[in-house]
Amino acid sequence: MEAVQETTSTKDIAEIAKEPVEAKELTGSEALLEALVIEGVDTIFGYPGGAIMPIYDALFDYGDKLNHILVRHEQGGIHAGQGYARTSGKVGVVFATSGPGATNLVTGLADAQIDSTPLVCITGQVFAHLLGTDAFQETDVINITTPVTKWNYQVTDANEIPEVIAKAFYIARSGRPGPVLVDITKNAQVQKFNYKGYTPCNHIRSYRPKPIVRAKYVQQAAELINQAKKPFVIWGQGVILGGAEQEFKTFIEKSGIPSAWTILGAGAIPTDHPLSVGMLGMHGNYGPNVLTNECDVLIAIGMRFDDRVTGRLDKYAKQAKVVHLDIDPAEIDKNVKTTVPVWGDCKETLPMLTELVEQKTHTEWLNKFHDYMQQEVDTVIHTELNPTTPELTMGEVIRELNELTHGDAVIVTDVGQHQMVACRYAQLNKTRSNITSGGLGTMGFALPAAIGAKFGAKDRDVIAIIGDGGFQMTLQELGTIMQTGIDVKIIILNNHFLGMVRQWQELFNRRRYSFVDIDSPDFVKLASAYGIPGKLIADRAELPAVLKEMMDTKGSFLLEVSVTKENNVFPMVPQGCSVAEIRLK
Repeated sequence: MEAVQETTSTKDIAEIAKEPVEAKELTGSEALLEALVIEGVDTIFGYPGGAIMPIYDALFDYGDKLNHILVRHEQGGIHAGQGYARTSGKVGVVFATSGPGATNLVTGLADAQIDSTPLVCITGQVFAHLLGTDAFQETDVINITTPVTKWNYQVTDANEIPEVIAKAFYIARSGRPGPVLVDITKNAQVQKFNYKGYTPCNHIRSYRPKPIVRAKYVQQAAELINQAKKPFVIWGQGVILGGAEQEFKTFIEKSGIPSAWTILGAGAIPTDHPLSVGMLGMHGNYGPNVLTNECDVLIAIGMRFDDRVTGRLDKYAKQAKVVHLDIDPAEIDKNVKTTVPVWGDCKETLPMLTELVEQKTHTEWLNKFHDYMQQEVDTVIHTELNPTTPELTMGEVIRELNELTHGDAVIVTDVGQHQMVACRYAQLNKTRSNITSGGLGTMGFALPAAIGAKFGAKDRDVIAIIGDGGFQMTLQELGTIMQTGIDVKIIILNNHFLGMVRQWQELFNRRRYSFVDIDSPDFVKLASAYGIPGKLIADRAELPAVLKEMMDTKGSFLLEVSVTKENNVFPMVPQGCSVAEIRLK
């Protein structure tokens, strides 16, 4: 993955830090909040408790500087932090108490770690002298979260807080971004010390967030690309995290290379760009998957060759020379053997590569992708988007939604069939518009992530598209919407099944539907109990008008759409098959 783009607030931090600060006595809690203010934090998602109470007491006096959003569950808090980080490009900040509060963050930490989302999570901890005694609500959060954080640290002395928080933000946002957790014992929160100001961190010995760019490898990559007859670009979220959308667009337009996105890379360039040939992966488009095994040079940019993209590795792109641009050296050769590695931030390496590649068009090669797309349209897409059956399909809901949003909305998806349909068919014209749980596949992600996404992009429409199963995992966050009055549009695509599991059971387990039928409450009544208007529809004729009503409503709105029960998402690469064995039906 690639580096996060430096924001203006990052530059402001350095200016603030230069201002002379007269030494004064502060508590550890006050020092923490001072650090957050100087780091440019404007929103915190959290849930108070005994071990973090001193920080919340100090927060009472920071209401004009720090906006705290009270979530209904710590998992909701961290997913909201993820949504905020993904739309704003800033570091998401989350508070939780010790014990169950801290352990409730673990799923979100794992999700953020694998999807390279920058977070700083602050957890309270019992008094230092009680550590290791099994005190009330004590857990060893450091050892629990070590595998799912980029860095974590336990503070037992208030004097450490300014330096540790500075490191936390630097590590979270630099290089390949990720989640950081700082656990602060209660004695450190209440301890007073001689505060001498806050100095943001921009260097840590032995930590190199960006590898040195080797010009010779850029040159070798350019030579391969210039000689290629059938080059193919696959890009991931690294382009977005590196703020390299324009550099990427310039590169593909000069080289004329067909390009496909991973699920987290969607939106780096508009989905209707002439060189954008679709989505890769298990439920991606037909052409990009099949032609991966026909290209002669494969250029991977800011993506990690996830198994859902590659299928069987021993049958993946064996005919191609591989150029891999990535900021994380650990990703080079991890899954796919690279011919030319281009280490570095793609915002730096792409312009270097663009300068060396020749201006070309690959018309005949590009048309081959179009031919495969036409087969997919005839076999799958037309039926999904324009069905003749009485029941509504998920795809036609997304089609009608595109008519209203014109590709300018933030689309937040949960995990399942609806996620694949939305990522396949949603029109995205702007970067940071596709917010989803990619690597971990966390059901329950969308509702709280959409809340955070709206706080991170207040001037944009935010639409959460959720299945009936995933919605019931975090539906308590409707209370957060109620209390904050945040404007989030919620579409529940209800097929009365755990749809993706059911699809696999149909295709690979002889329709032995084992515990995938799921009953749901009346979602519209449930939303009404939280003061959120809503409607349920099952009639195709109602869909355009009700979607428009939803978008025109001031504030949040819940729309439940009853869709056909046993519709499958195709194309599909069956597990254990190569990408060229993708099925259209």
